[in-house]
Amino acid sequence: MPDRAGSEHGRSHVLASVVRLVNTGPEAGEGELLDSVARLRDFIAEAQVTEVRPPTGADLAALHELRRRLYSVFAASTMADAVLRVNEILAAAPIQPRLTTHDGRPPHLHFFPPYATLTDHLAADCAMALSLLIADGERARLRICAAEDCSRVLYDESRNRTRLYCDSQRCGNRLHAAAYRARRRSV
Repeated sequence: MPDRAGSEHGRSHVLASVVRLVNTGPEAGEGELLDSVARLRDFIAEAQVTEVRPPTGADLAALHELRRRLYSVFAASTMADAVLRVNEILAAAPIQPRLTTHDGRPPHLHFFPPYATLTDHLAADCAMALSLLIADGERARLRICAAEDCSRVLYDESRNRTRLYCDSQRCGNRLHAAAYRARRRSV
């Protein structure tokens, strides 16, 4: 994932990648979507994760645990609980901030050691992005989809912080259509 969790654009990208990662897990309600090293390789490519060693089965198991911990940040019922959960991830991550340039990108921050394990890389970047968001008073932008039958997470980037659904096509339209049909039946 582009590793600029310290810049506003980079943080948004990292947070979108956190959402993508968390939504691959069974907690999100669709079963295990990262069930092989091949799928993990695909995730790394799609999320543009840089400076990591080729993934292994051990990376897969460790990433599943990190993903569960990241989900708990979204599911936290209080600010204190969210802070506690992010701090647990931060404490376990080998955070080593450094300014870097690569792949034609302008200078940006990496929070992980060069060629860290995949889980260490993601733990450092994701926890830093979450901690900066929470420190900026924006925790309310992290939520679980409002659809009753969905437990996917979302990062609300809307100006007025009103996004309710993980995907307007997936859950939003489905619920709006159901409400419309219910109103039509009652007429």
